[in-house]
Amino acid sequence: MKKVLFLITKSLLYLLSLLPIPVLYLLSDVLYFFLYRVFQYRKKVVYENLQKSFPEKLPEEIHHIARDFYKFLCDQILESVKMLTISEETLKKHFRINNLDELNRHFESNKSVLAVTGHYGNWEWGALILSVWAKNPVLIVYKPISNKLFEGLINKVRSRFNAALVPMKSTLRKITQYKNDPYVAVLVSDQTPAKSEINYFTKFLNQQTPVFLGVEKLAKMTRDAVVYCHINRYKRGYYECTFETLFEDPHLTSEREITECYTRKLEENILKKPELWLWSHRRWKYAV
Repeated sequence: MKKVLFLITKSLLYLLSLLPIPVLYLLSDVLYFFLYRVFQYRKKVVYENLQKSFPEKLPEEIHHIARDFYKFLCDQILESVKMLTISEETLKKHFRINNLDELNRHFESNKSVLAVTGHYGNWEWGALILSVWAKNPVLIVYKPISNKLFEGLINKVRSRFNAALVPMKSTLRKITQYKNDPYVAVLVSDQTPAKSEINYFTKFLNQQTPVFLGVEKLAKMTRDAVVYCHINRYKRGYYECTFETLFEDPHLTSEREITECYTRKLEENILKKPELWLWSHRRWKYAV
């Protein structure tokens, strides 16, 4: 029965993805009404996260950010569906990379790159466009989910333009296969560690927050350059990515320096455009 339901859902999503992007945004407006107004999807989580992150803001300001977040979330849901069939040409039209040369200069020096980002902007389209433009191998590190049927579908979509999908715990094993071929590994760094895996807290958005140390450990082991990917939405349906090299030689950094640096970069982006971050995530479910 689960497989039948999955096949039906997959078929419906595929048909939905064939609709033109402007039509999808009309559907997004409808989805927003039901998600925010009717079902109030994770509304308590969103408002609690916002209130604790911005204690200085008035209730009206929190409400404004929350409303804009839900509008963006609905857009992103439909944009993710579009990934099933989106063409390279359409993706290039809607997502630009401002400075691909920042990655290429590392590749030309025979150096691989750990590209760090967060659940900010459309990170899914960001990984997809990178696999279109990059001449070197693109590895997308992901956290496995319990539903393997949907995980398979999601990974198939993410790898449409030849990116390699790598389960988080297999990252080191996988990248050793590319030791003679510079690669870019994309890591979404702001996920919540399992309680048993928490080794470090940092102040993030006004709260003590558990963070993964995997990027830092990986960078010091591989000596790959650490590059931050800032994904910005400059108008509805249009995104841009700007790369910034944080560390050329990560093995020379002090303890937690890498983790703190990219965490502060993400926080800076969120403070500028808070509606573009994933506020519905239960990011602070574990206390110090």
